[in-house]
Amino acid sequence: MASSSQSGGAGGGGTVASNPRVWIVASIAVAGVLVLAEVARRRRRWLRGMSGTAPDAGSFCDRFELHPPAQPPPPAARHILSGLTFAASDNFEIEGYVAGFGNPDWKKTHETARHTAVAVTMLRKQGATCVGRTIMDELGFGVTGENLHHGTPANPVSSSLVPGGSCSGSAVAVAAQLIDFAIGTDTIGDVRIPASFCGLLCFRPSYGVISTLGTIANSQSLDTIGWFARDPCILHRVGEVLLPAAVGGLKQTRQFVFADDCFQLLKVSNQKTVHAIKNAVQALRGYQPPKHINIGQYIYSNVPSLKEFCEPATKLEEGTSALKAISTVMLLLQRYEFKANHEEWVNTVKPKLGLDISTRVLQAVNFARENIKSLYAIRNELRVALKNLLKDTGILVLPTTAGYPLKRNSKERLSSGFEDRMYKFVGVAALSGCCEVTIPMENLDHHVSLSFVAAHGSDKFLLRNILDTYSLIQDQVVLASKLETAPVTNVDVDVNASELLKEKGNSAFKRRQWIKAIEFYSEAISLSDTNATYYCNRAAAYLELGRFKQAEADCDRALLLDRKNVKAYLRRGFAREVTLNYKEALQDFRHALALEPQNKTALAAERRLQKLLK
Repeated sequence: MASSSQSGGAGGGGTVASNPRVWIVASIAVAGVLVLAEVARRRRRWLRGMSGTAPDAGSFCDRFELHPPAQPPPPAARHILSGLTFAASDNFEIEGYVAGFGNPDWKKTHETARHTAVAVTMLRKQGATCVGRTIMDELGFGVTGENLHHGTPANPVSSSLVPGGSCSGSAVAVAAQLIDFAIGTDTIGDVRIPASFCGLLCFRPSYGVISTLGTIANSQSLDTIGWFARDPCILHRVGEVLLPAAVGGLKQTRQFVFADDCFQLLKVSNQKTVHAIKNAVQALRGYQPPKHINIGQYIYSNVPSLKEFCEPATKLEEGTSALKAISTVMLLLQRYEFKANHEEWVNTVKPKLGLDISTRVLQAVNFARENIKSLYAIRNELRVALKNLLKDTGILVLPTTAGYPLKRNSKERLSSGFEDRMYKFVGVAALSGCCEVTIPMENLDHHVSLSFVAAHGSDKFLLRNILDTYSLIQDQVVLASKLETAPVTNVDVDVNASELLKEKGNSAFKRRQWIKAIEFYSEAISLSDTNATYYCNRAAAYLELGRFKQAEADCDRALLLDRKNVKAYLRRGFAREVTLNYKEALQDFRHALALEPQNKTALAAERRLQKLLK
């Protein structure tokens, strides 16, 4: 016993070798150490990512400064972008640097750029300073903005939400006010989706009008250079630099065309959105009454080659089937061209990719289809169809996407349903090559971003319209968000009671009992707050009491509910005239005349105000 114990203790291995339970414990201990080490490593990486979000929200992968040339002395005009800073996505080449295309293996296997991308050079020549390159989804794929290697930029709208991809870093840098604007490439929504998620404006130009020389192609038939901004003025100024002079100027007559079927596919009601834009349009001259269309059905009927890709559907479902087919064709075209561009590199290097990106890359590299010409035929037919619909003065209005931002690290990002919601609407402009502006609708009940699409080549026309309408649309959104919906219970009783109160208010008004009339109208509104007449009548009583701001607010509500309410225009016009807002008052009286050309009150007011404004 003594010798046995001694021999085992001297070597330290005799007892272990003869006791399997010791090996099990040791193995568990080693495994535990490895697990803890891996957890610690991942936590360090996560903490590095979180700490990196403090100065730049985790949006940059390269920091440098490329200053513009010196401003020439007077009388030379000041550079359009003087004093502004910008960044470019990681697929823009910068002389002396290696573009990473969102993936370290790409960066390791490519050389330093000898030239700077044309778009970057154009922006610098007009006074802007480039301060770096931003993170993007690997190889230009992806929807969420989550990058396995660089981390996920922090969405300034909500840190719990993904920023959207693939140009996630550019969107976050602008939204976090780190730079004035940013550029990226939009292939299948890569600029528009992150703009929507981060509450930004963005512009996707018509295909081919801006040179992509110096960018790494994902799909050259779909790639365009787009840009983000917080301010419509900056969005417009960047367009003045990048867009050719002859591309689509301002037209005298303009018309919004609402894609009703796209709004109906949203989970949120489109009533407030439509009201907001309609009422904004009413305040502008040169706009025809809005038009409504089922864009899916229109595409189904006017793009014959698309039927090959449409799923079997009833007559009522043809439009939805067409929209889905558009996104299918867009993705097939992307896969075909990505394979032609990068198959050899993918197969040779075998890059380390995130799970969802790897899935998309494998789909592209393994893509096999015989009739490729049909994809290009659909692209051409769709462009012609939209040109025939919008001509030179129409602007198609639709939601940017059919879905909303996901939570970070959500498993849903891998689902086909999520991708379908993201791509259903962006494919209209992507496949046709039309230009599109995306604007945030910040005050609605849900996170909604709207897109405005114009015919191919109408870029400056579209940008100018957004510059003119943006503030008005946002003002109307504020009003729409405050408008409460009518109760759905006891509707008949409430309507009868509210009508009785309105009549009592009218009687009090005739007896010049203005305060009493206001009380009756207010009670009627409390029972039924979607009747424009109640607000309009109360506005008349407020006017008699000299409460002009209250009168104007009631007219705003009345017009939100009924854009053809002549009395509301007249009363708001009078309230504005009395408070010396002559231009706005004149617009109201002219709106009234557009509805009733012989209205004597409006005619007299127009003549009166024209003299005052001389």
